[in-house]
Amino acid sequence: MSLADSVAHLSPERWEKANRLLIRKALAEFAHERLITPEATADGRFEVRSDDGLTRYGFTATRRALDHWQVDADSLSRRRDGVDLPLAALDFFIELKTALGLSDEILPVYLEEISSTLSGTCYKLTKPQIPVAELVGSGFQAIETGMTEGHPCFVANNGRLGFGIHEYLSYAPETANPVRLVWLAAHRDRAAFTAGVGIEYETFVRDELGEETVERFHDTLRAQQLDPADYLLIPVHPWQWWNKLSVTFAAEVARRHLVCLGEGDDEYLAQQSIRTFFNRSNPQKHYVKTALSVINMGFMRGLSAAYMEATPAINDWLAQLIDNDPVLKSTGLSIIRERAAVGYRHLEYEAATDRYSPYRKMLAALWRESPVNSLQDGETLATMASLVHVDHEGRSFAGALIEQSGLTPVEWLRRYLTAYFTPLLHSFYAYDLVYMPHGENVILALKDGAVTRAIYKDIAEEIAVMDVDAVLPPTVERLRVDVPEDKKLLSIFT
Repeated sequence: MSLADSVAHLSPERWEKANRLLIRKALAEFAHERLITPEATADGRFEVRSDDGLTRYGFTATRRALDHWQVDADSLSRRRDGVDLPLAALDFFIELKTALGLSDEILPVYLEEISSTLSGTCYKLTKPQIPVAELVGSGFQAIETGMTEGHPCFVANNGRLGFGIHEYLSYAPETANPVRLVWLAAHRDRAAFTAGVGIEYETFVRDELGEETVERFHDTLRAQQLDPADYLLIPVHPWQWWNKLSVTFAAEVARRHLVCLGEGDDEYLAQQSIRTFFNRSNPQKHYVKTALSVINMGFMRGLSAAYMEATPAINDWLAQLIDNDPVLKSTGLSIIRERAAVGYRHLEYEAATDRYSPYRKMLAALWRESPVNSLQDGETLATMASLVHVDHEGRSFAGALIEQSGLTPVEWLRRYLTAYFTPLLHSFYAYDLVYMPHGENVILALKDGAVTRAIYKDIAEEIAVMDVDAVLPPTVERLRVDVPEDKKLLSIFT
């Protein structure tokens, strides 16, 4: 790829469209969150003014249930002192920074995330446009990589600060490029492996990697006069190796606390969360979630080695709770468990930082069950984020599913809410148990276009028990949180 080719997607036409789409989304989301209050105008439009009151953003919109705003992108205009101005997302956030609560410290970082998101949209606009009528008949991963919005309600949803353009093209989910993970050997003095009931390290690793790959890695250790029995194997995002571990963990590599073994053999596809990978070579095998020191949607996407230790136990606890609850079972709810985890503790960085530091979240991984193994006859899978996907013709993925099912919209929604929403409400009222149930954290099982059941994921890092007096096993005690009564229900509207 030449230097010019690397930015070929950034044409004036695509940039204009990307800015229009992002401002449309920002107006809709910030109005819903009540950060801005659009004012109705005499001509039936709405208007939002800049902090100084001089710039006016005009548009038409329909207000839906739960105060959701459906803004018409083509209707957007921007005027200052009676002069029409081009739509420019960076200017939008500067002009409304006070209303949006963007401090002088945060604003430039947020603008960088917005710039990256706009660039990502331009890239997506170069791809062949797949009509939703075709997408609903596609496979699980074709739907995953076919999403144009990622986290649909998050404005700067493709920030990925730390990715260069070549890394974006290699690792972003929408590029759908297969990735081979890097594998490290981590000395047991500083690394720990934990797993759910019935899982043993050696068997698990050989099942995931295959005998030949494990032996190849062990031979690499033996060639350096190192004993494989002294080490644990850790999967690593390639970006993390090249940009962080090979430099920031240089002392660990030099002292052979860490040994780079090379790439694994299986090919993976990045998911919308960017640090989790689906095994394309063997879809029945586990997802792999890796630490990634990239800022995406406002957070460094690391993984805490200390946090990983309780992860399998938390997943086993929740799986048993669901299995023992007749209401949850009747909805078909299941989780894809995080069955095993491994983490590496850099002792010097731990001595220098508190437990929240990103320096403690640079080297860890977990393995999550594949939903493919739970498929029943005639079922297909789709990320729940797909329900708000709209194609280039303005047609929705959800609408295409309803059409495919032959059900009325009301009946289709009833089945969807039974599968997805009933478990949320029951868990909340029966156990004070809450999830992080946004679209990227839920997979839908579908049959003939209708939702049959919901599969929750991202369990250990996201669930909480909001009852300070709940009886919990010691291994899951960290789930307990004290939340004011009037704030508890906010967990449902994540």
